[in-house]
Amino acid sequence: MRSINDLWGDIGELSENETLHVITKLFAVYEAEWQLDPEREDVLKFFRNLDNAITQTCECNSNRR
Repeated sequence: MRSINDLWGDIGELSENETLHVITKLFAVYEAEWQLDPEREDVLKFFRNLDNAITQTCECNSNRR
């Protein structure tokens, strides 16, 4: 596995379209894990963190308007 710093760098190099693809792929991977075991704490934590990130981003964007 690449280091966290390398992954940050790779994320920064992605185009907008590639970033959307990465997010969609991550979502699909965790959704498949959730379907296998809806009580898995690490999977639930991913979706909670995703929900928080979406909420915070939307709040920041609406505050800028």
